[in-house]
Amino acid sequence: MEKVIKNTRRKFIGTLALGASAGISALAVPFKESANLLTFGVNESDSWFKGIKGNRRAVFDAAEPNNAFPLIWTWGFYATNNQTGSPDNDITAVCVLRHNAIPFALEDGVWTKYKLGETFSIQDNRTNAPSLRNPYYNAKDGDFPINGVDGIKKMQERGAMFCVCNLALTVYSGMVAKGLGLDPETVRKEWVSGVLPGIQIVPAGIWALERAQRHGCSYIFAG
Repeated sequence: MEKVIKNTRRKFIGTLALGASAGISALAVPFKESANLLTFGVNESDSWFKGIKGNRRAVFDAAEPNNAFPLIWTWGFYATNNQTGSPDNDITAVCVLRHNAIPFALEDGVWTKYKLGETFSIQDNRTNAPSLRNPYYNAKDGDFPINGVDGIKKMQERGAMFCVCNLALTVYSGMVAKGLGLDPETVRKEWVSGVLPGIQIVPAGIWALERAQRHGCSYIFAG
């Protein structure tokens, strides 16, 4: 499994690099192999951004797990704005989970079955081993590298918005499926159905970053 994952990530990153130098046609083959990549409905995604509110608005670009710091900084945006006089209802943080950070959007069952901790190099801080669960959705003390941080579920209750890249879900699930000898469309559907409550699937993370900025969010790179 570890070999499958390393090859998956290397192939995806290499393909993106090739695409940058050789043009979009270099991306056609892996994208074409990913079922229904271009058939994802976007109307609900555009409407979702209307939920952004308040005077303090930021979008966090979470492209890597980075020891959960994209989620820590999302929480920190609320904590520090609270300290400087802004209540939660005057704050919106949009956290865009894309590329290697997409596991944060998925339920425990997907993590366990596909060994996402191993796949995306995400350690469980309680076991010091590749995580077989999503430690950051309903987080407890000891899950984050620092205590006191609210997990995704709690941050959603406070008004934070989380979305996940359909492009990365499709490409990575397809590559993992291929490496395991499974049907890519079946695995893709399983990953999509495993997206956690309240997390919006968007056509692409980069698409969402542009939309959030159009809605007044300041861009913050989060790893």
